[in-house]
Amino acid sequence: MKFAILGKPFDEAVAPFLQTLLDELAARQAEVIIVESFRAFMDQHLRLPPNTGSFQRGDSLRGVQYVLSIGGDGTLLDTVTYVGALQIPILGINTGRLGFLAPITPAYIPQAIEALFKGHFTIEERSLLRVETDPDVFGELNFGLNEFSILKRDTSSMIAVHTYIDGEYLNSYWADGLVVSTPTGSTGYSLSCGGPVMLPQTNNFIIAPVCPHNLNVRPLVVSDQSVISFEIEGRATSYLLALDSRSTPVEATVQIAVRRETFTARLVKLNHVNFLSTLRNKLNWGLDRRNPATVLALK
Repeated sequence: MKFAILGKPFDEAVAPFLQTLLDELAARQAEVIIVESFRAFMDQHLRLPPNTGSFQRGDSLRGVQYVLSIGGDGTLLDTVTYVGALQIPILGINTGRLGFLAPITPAYIPQAIEALFKGHFTIEERSLLRVETDPDVFGELNFGLNEFSILKRDTSSMIAVHTYIDGEYLNSYWADGLVVSTPTGSTGYSLSCGGPVMLPQTNNFIIAPVCPHNLNVRPLVVSDQSVISFEIEGRATSYLLALDSRSTPVEATVQIAVRRETFTARLVKLNHVNFLSTLRNKLNWGLDRRNPATVLALK
């Protein structure tokens, strides 16, 4: 079995757990490749198994059975861009802070690896969005798991984002920007803009204005079969486009459209983890002394 590992530098306290991860894979004679930048860091802190390989962005991961993302949610978002259309299952191991998308704790690594080898898991298909721009902005990495954002920059003045759904005019949002979120991203930037939480299997997008200057606009849920397009207007000559953790400035003349990507991100879900429990435990959703399920969290 072949594993690819991506990650970010970790605290010294996490090192023993990650050494256990490498030892578990070596004991099962798994083939391991590590993204080059992370391997250099691991070499300084861990004992890598013999014949551990490496790879860079752009190298094909064809033949890899599982990808392990070691870090936080941002690391997992980046991991999705390495996997792309290959749709290799991704297991997120949280060595960061919140770990909403990467729910496996370092202490649970041995059980997680055993579950992968025994097939004791399910796969969650997470929809992605694709951003098409003219001129091209994001190149081959024009897809994201969480959200796409249009934001003001270099000025305190608000912008107007003229928005269309399937070519029909929806609204002009006078705001600091606009967010288009997937169901996965509904617990991210969109949530801070007042957007609703959606279950991962929901086939929708959320359109949420960032700090709107009128009280009669609210986040809107639309079908992800729709094509959402935008025109930007404001006093500035350039604006910021952000796709998950990647951002770039663009001129106001850029043409933008968002649609659902043709492939998905496949996240490994172990039997003890589900979206609703993560929602309660990570975001304190529904926390109330009257709810028996939350009594322990309040103590």
